[in-house]
Amino acid sequence: MTKVLVVAAHPDDEVLGCGGTLALHTDRGDECHILIMAEGLTSRSHQRDVEAHSERLAQLKLTAQRAAQVLGIMDVRFAGFPDNRMDSIDLLDVVKAVEAVIDEIQPDVIYTHHYGDLNIDHQITHQAVMTAARPLPNSCIKKLLFFEVPSATGWNTPTPANAFIPQYYVDISQKVSDNEDALERKLKALTVYGSEMRPYPHNRSLESVRYLAQWRGSLVGLLCAEAFQVGRIISGL
Repeated sequence: MTKVLVVAAHPDDEVLGCGGTLALHTDRGDECHILIMAEGLTSRSHQRDVEAHSERLAQLKLTAQRAAQVLGIMDVRFAGFPDNRMDSIDLLDVVKAVEAVIDEIQPDVIYTHHYGDLNIDHQITHQAVMTAARPLPNSCIKKLLFFEVPSATGWNTPTPANAFIPQYYVDISQKVSDNEDALERKLKALTVYGSEMRPYPHNRSLESVRYLAQWRGSLVGLLCAEAFQVGRIISGL
């Protein structure tokens, strides 16, 4: 059994980035955990006011838990950092929040954001994970992979330094339980996040998520895939 940890900046990033892959992990009996770093709502107001949004924040947490359950995951944790304001927090505090979960879970695999995303919370989450998952002797982490998120990855100022260049693809046309393929399970989880999705042709639409999976799959001869940039893979071979 493999232990998997997803560290995502906001509710829905975890499904957009690797929902199909998570469906495959849980279908084969792997132990999966999700850590969501920012509360994902208060940036829509001029000033952060957690009390004013308390009911909607509680609902968003329940939504994240329901979406995770669709994928077969029961453990969803919330660090509670300010939405789109994580650059106002000392990086060390963000790192320590990630380290605490890594120390407890001892994951074999970590999925997190690509470093070149436009969204500042994605960037800081990536940096915190890289620091918390640094390759110390006897580290439990054998695989570190970075996912893409529609409406963040690829929207930054285009430079060679921040391009998402995947080298690792997961076939999400594979069937999971109920004879449903992993892409359909991912899309089902995204429908739970109805308030976060957008109508086509926005790239955070169900149609665009499907098209992206089909495009990524076509690059490697598959019907559909999720693509990852490799941070580190340690093999016994």
